Amino acid sequence: MIWPLNPKSNRRPTAELPAPSRTAVEAVQGAASTPFPRMRRNRKSEWARALVRENVLTVADLIWPIFVCDGVNLRQPIGSLPGVQRLSIDAAVDGAREAKGLGIPAIALFPYTDPALRDEAGSEALNPENLICRALSAIRQAAPGIGLITDVALDPYTSHGHDGLMRGEEILNDETVEVLARQALNQARAGADMIAPSDMMDGRVRAIRAALDAEGFQSVQILAYAAKYASAFYGPFRDAIGTKATLVGDKRTYQMDPANSNEALREVAQDIDEGADIVMVKPGLPYLDIIYRVKETFGLPTFAYQVSGEYAMIEAAVANGWLDGDKAMMESLLAFKRAGADAVLTYYAPRAAKLLRGG
Repeated sequence: MIWPLNPKSNRRPTAELPAPSRTAVEAVQGAASTPFPRMRRNRKSEWARALVRENVLTVADLIWPIFVCDGVNLRQPIGSLPGVQRLSIDAAVDGAREAKGLGIPAIALFPYTDPALRDEAGSEALNPENLICRALSAIRQAAPGIGLITDVALDPYTSHGHDGLMRGEEILNDETVEVLARQALNQARAGADMIAPSDMMDGRVRAIRAALDAEGFQSVQILAYAAKYASAFYGPFRDAIGTKATLVGDKRTYQMDPANSNEALREVAQDIDEGADIVMVKPGLPYLDIIYRVKETFGLPTFAYQVSGEYAMIEAAVANGWLDGDKAMMESLLAFKRAGADAVLTYYAPRAAKLLRGG
């Protein structure tokens, strides 16, 4: 018997086990003498780590969001975005030249619209001489060759801070889509290379594609904010474009529920079907799982937006001495590549580009 049995057990004692065979003993001894994999060998030095690295971040992966304001030679600090400024058009031109010199492929423009020009209908979005249109023209002349991406949504232009037209407390979908298509045309005429609808209205990609094609802008790309969540991480951005104080209610009736993942795939599929050339997930780091699923499912070029709240958190920790700023920045950007993103909109773009270039 090889172990004492409980007196109440009905189980019978087991006979002694036979001695292991010579073959079994030899097998165990052989396994013990075989070297086990040492994963650390491939990490022993920088050259070895570089040879086996699975994902690489380059300057070509970066897009720089720039906030534009009226005025001359203005660089207005944004308190909740340390190191980020609103730039007058002449300063934005300098920024575009800097980006081009660093090898950053594209910049994304966002306006701080004079509150006096905002109304319930967001009519300034359709003005061919509005801030964004003037910035596009100036940058196109001064820094040819850099990609110009423009945001299509009404929130920088409305007095209520929403991305669409309102009736009472309802955000109107189809009526908004009609205005967004006209806004996209306005930006294309001014020189936009890529139109990026961020509004999350149903059907807006199809309407924008049809409007662009009808006027001969078949080469203008559409970067769809396909999976944009109703996130708490947008606060500093709303400070930057001046909508935080004006926003009435919230955006949960049109931006996605943070609890949902499968729904994101449906949203992306719809935008692809309607003509999107590239899709984007926003926010970024809290939604790496969505980026991964989108890229794995569709294989379409997939961008991510490292939004203002993500940037601000890292910078706050750095200011308190809790993180190494450059290392945290580069690790966060590499995470997007590992998840499957082809490019990242990030306020870190120029700083990361300088590090990547050895500067």
